[in-house]
Amino acid sequence: MSGSGPGTATAMNRPPRPPMGPGRGGPFAGMNIPAEKATNFSASARRLLGTLHPERLWLTLVVALAIASVALNVLGPRLLGEGTNLIFAGVVSQDLPAGASKADVIEQLRASGETARADMLSAMNLTPGQGIDFAALSSVLLWVLVLYVLASAFGWAQAYVLNAVVQRTVHRLRERIEAKIHRLPLRYFDSIQRGELLSRVTNDVDNISQSLQQSISQVVSSLLTVIGVIIMMFFLSPVLALITLVTVPLTLVTTVLIAKRSQKLFVAQWKHTGELNGQIEETYTGHALVKVFGRQQEVGQRFREKNAELFNASFGAQFISGLIMPAMTFIGNLVYVGIAVVGGLQVASGAMQLGDVQAFIQYSRQFTMPLAQLGSMANMLQSGVASAERVFALLDTEEESPEPEPAESPEEVRGRLVFEDISFRYSPDKPLISDLSLVAEPGQTVAIVGPTGAGKTTLVNLMMRFYELDKGRITLDGVDVASMTRRELRSRMGMVLQDTWLFGGTIRDNIAYGRPDASEEEIQEAARATYVDRFVRSLPEGYDTVLDDEGGNVSAGEKQLLTIARAFLSRPSVLILDEATSSVDTRTEVLVQKAMSALRSDRTSFVIAHRLSTIRDADLILVMESGRIVEQGTHAELLAGGGAYAALYEAQFAAPAAEA
Repeated sequence: MSGSGPGTATAMNRPPRPPMGPGRGGPFAGMNIPAEKATNFSASARRLLGTLHPERLWLTLVVALAIASVALNVLGPRLLGEGTNLIFAGVVSQDLPAGASKADVIEQLRASGETARADMLSAMNLTPGQGIDFAALSSVLLWVLVLYVLASAFGWAQAYVLNAVVQRTVHRLRERIEAKIHRLPLRYFDSIQRGELLSRVTNDVDNISQSLQQSISQVVSSLLTVIGVIIMMFFLSPVLALITLVTVPLTLVTTVLIAKRSQKLFVAQWKHTGELNGQIEETYTGHALVKVFGRQQEVGQRFREKNAELFNASFGAQFISGLIMPAMTFIGNLVYVGIAVVGGLQVASGAMQLGDVQAFIQYSRQFTMPLAQLGSMANMLQSGVASAERVFALLDTEEESPEPEPAESPEEVRGRLVFEDISFRYSPDKPLISDLSLVAEPGQTVAIVGPTGAGKTTLVNLMMRFYELDKGRITLDGVDVASMTRRELRSRMGMVLQDTWLFGGTIRDNIAYGRPDASEEEIQEAARATYVDRFVRSLPEGYDTVLDDEGGNVSAGEKQLLTIARAFLSRPSVLILDEATSSVDTRTEVLVQKAMSALRSDRTSFVIAHRLSTIRDADLILVMESGRIVEQGTHAELLAGGGAYAALYEAQFAAPAAEA
């Protein structure tokens, strides 16, 4: 298919689109994600995890690497505590008489009434008078260095493998979405806003990627860290471990309370951001009209109001969510005080060594941070699953009817189209086209006119099988179009829409879009036939001129000529022109009409037009009203009949200006 690109036909009688909220935007992390709730969290979460099934072996490796990294990180404070014990024991032993045994020193201290000091020394591994054992200390520090280097290496390897797992998963998901979009009927695109669809394909997929990447990594690491730290804390001191665990409910309650309060403000921030972006985009797109009508002051006032709303919501959201870390720090400090006091008493009583208390303090720090991370994961998981739910809704959308097997194809391509008692409706309770019959012979030009909403564009959309008939059939050269593959059918048709579509690329590439294998001479021949060549030659780069994706560096009329040249180059059997010359000037329109007359030989042409001057020479003119053909004939026959066509023609050309 040529013209404005696949699937871009615009039906005049489409059902109204449901109102949509503001667009989403890029994903945030942790607490900054507005927790848009999934309607079925558990089912959607299971399905999202199911997308990782092909990567199960790699995920096993991720968990193994995480276990190794966390285990080594957890052992680090224990070894550092041993280093502290060596230093403290060395400092204490310097003041003890050399040559005496540890037991003799302790016995002398007890005999002299220094029981507390004796209890403390009994828990220490020291040699009186020796001082610090630097050889042993160096060995401990070397092992600590090795542990942390290996832990970092395993952590890096885990992040690398997990990143590959997530990106491959998202890559497959994007491929599924891309393939799905090509299988969706035009009816789906009529029922959803373009921005909403783009949001699902881009922002929601990015949010899924971000959520999987961070949640899997942090959840696995945090859970393993919590488990490892709890084991080490109970190994060092069950009493201090219980003191630390008492703060867990306080930590969770604090996190949940703050998260609930900030969640509402983040949703408001997201909403106001979307509204402000929409207003800016709208104003930027129509900035010329804003200036023409002198509405700069009103637009500026609306912007200031929305900007103030966004400021208030953002300030509140960031401030309240920012209370989480100070709250966690305060609770952590309370734990630190409790550990320091009780740990000091245990060191004094000989129940623990100083290095063990130091290690325990480090473990308490390691314990609170994973809990805060797990709390912040709730919003991220909620948002990621909500995005996944929206993507799955797209993937579950009903597709076009399956292609016929085996498919048929016309033996001889001539372009004869026959409509046999066709009926169609967008909504079950609103008939649009009823029992319409029509024959278009090869080489004929069929013009379709009528008021807006009469079903003109719908008729050609049915020819292209953008929609399926409710009743009747359409045949192309004797073959039912429903028994042909859509690719085969559309390859025989060229379509030029009123809404032009150009992509970012050269003028040459845009013309050759419908027939990439065309030679340079064929491209220029089509350009000359449609009067594109004359303005292309005036451009500095000629056919190598690069157009942006909006075609902003050529005029509206020139864009329309480019789409006509594209359709001509594809050499279709059936040519469909939907208001294809509405943006060109009158002189160019006359020239294009002459060119189309020369190119119509052995082609069936359907022309939808509101300007009746462009269809005077049509072989057959159909006048449609409410989905029915109320008149048909040549220009002269319809004028002589004095019916609906004559009234339209009279209104455009003959009637003087009259009071409404």
